[in-house]
Amino acid sequence: MVSKDLLEILRCPSCVRENEGLLELVKDTWLVCQEPDCGRKYPIKDDIPVMLIEEGDKWVSVSVDDLPEKPPGD
Repeated sequence: MVSKDLLEILRCPSCVRENEGLLELVKDTWLVCQEPDCGRKYPIKDDIPVMLIEEGDKWVSVSVDDLPEKPPGD
């Protein structure tokens, strides 16, 4: 599990340049950007958030409800 301290400082690497880039923990295995125009979702694999913009881009078109319980490859 990702520590609460780490979750408090993590930001969406794409949005933090111009906005807050706040992330919400979803299903204990995803960090979802809260910026209205973003939609990136970052998986947490082996308790390590994968904060690559390219990884977040893969999940933009997937709704939060449709995210798998465990990210692929975990």
